Amino acid sequence: MIELLNPVERTALLTAALRAAETKREDRLYEDPYAARLCGDAGTELLAEVRAATFPPDRPRSLPSTPDYNAIRTRFFDEFLRGAAEDPGMTQIVLAPSGMDSRAYRMDWPAHISYFEVDRPAVLKFKADRLEGVPPRVAHRTVAVDLTADDWEHRLIDSGYDPAMPSTWLLEGLLYYIPEPDTHRMLERVAAVSAPGSRIAADLVNTAALTLPHMRGLLDVFAGWGCPWLFGSDEPEALFARFGFDVVAAQPGDPGADFDRWPDPVPARDVKDVRRVFFVHGRRR
Repeated sequence: MIELLNPVERTALLTAALRAAETKREDRLYEDPYAARLCGDAGTELLAEVRAATFPPDRPRSLPSTPDYNAIRTRFFDEFLRGAAEDPGMTQIVLAPSGMDSRAYRMDWPAHISYFEVDRPAVLKFKADRLEGVPPRVAHRTVAVDLTADDWEHRLIDSGYDPAMPSTWLLEGLLYYIPEPDTHRMLERVAAVSAPGSRIAADLVNTAALTLPHMRGLLDVFAGWGCPWLFGSDEPEALFARFGFDVVAAQPGDPGADFDRWPDPVPARDVKDVRRVFFVHGRRR
């Protein structure tokens, strides 16, 4: 089945491998009991490549710590989704794309939540096979469609999604890999089916992270896998505002996005030529 996953989709196996490794830590920021079965040997191999690039044995680390970053990202978005679900007026959560995410299975959800996972048929089939016999903890619906398709919104609605009701969207691990026009189109399409008051969260890098020489080691790994990083934004608040979302952007290590794990300095937003990652979160106007 893994041969049916394209290069970007295989990065979901890397994320699962990182979550499996985090789950083994005594100081873990969350527990994902399904990550190991989702990542398999392929995810473990991808993680080994990233570790070799990030933690070279012959010199100090100059790249961001991928394990710490991923742990913080997962915990941050866990809390974002949990907080959204606690709102009695929030009845719909959408993961687009869903990849190898197991939040529907590992987290407790209120009874009023409908939980939608959108991804290509091959991805959803791969995950279903790996999680065979594991029941979701929420009213769970999969939408087997490519997010580049012209009709994915209609397929989502056909699965029970109501665009007139508030929803919560998580675009995790997506915007790095799609060109700027496609990012704009994605946000435009999400906004078009999100009622006022809907929530959104996503992660993305700044533009310097795509070009700085000391980032080459990590960038080359992803490019070698066939999924280069293509998009970054220095002004994520303005990017999302253009499509009707009022958001804030936190960097790993900021208050609320640290969890005593981020090992590096957090540069002020006005400092130029430094790599950044943003956790964007906010609401639809």
